[in-house]
Amino acid sequence: MKVLFVCTANKLRSPIAESVFSAWDGVEAVSAGTSPDAPLPLSKELVASADVIFAMETHHRERVRKKFKQRPADARIITLHIPDEFERDDPVLIALLEEKVGDRIKTLLADQP
Repeated sequence: MKVLFVCTANKLRSPIAESVFSAWDGVEAVSAGTSPDAPLPLSKELVASADVIFAMETHHRERVRKKFKQRPADARIITLHIPDEFERDDPVLIALLEEKVGDRIKTLLADQP
């Protein structure tokens, strides 16, 4: 399953999520930022190839929905409501990601043919 994590700068939240969930069997995780200055800016190719998109905040989700016509169904663009207040590798951020994303990914993996 291809999972895309989106935040603004692609420097803290989404790369940490990519790192955490890339280690999961059956998950191909990637991260991108909505800012054109992000190390990996959000692109139509990334969005179109994702089976599910996890947006850190509502404005990230809306950016995906409004800008990219080829995207997963709206039910597969999930807002995590994780604010930009964490440092890189913050254990609280990692725990929050595992709590908010883990069960959803397990469910999606179980539903795959």
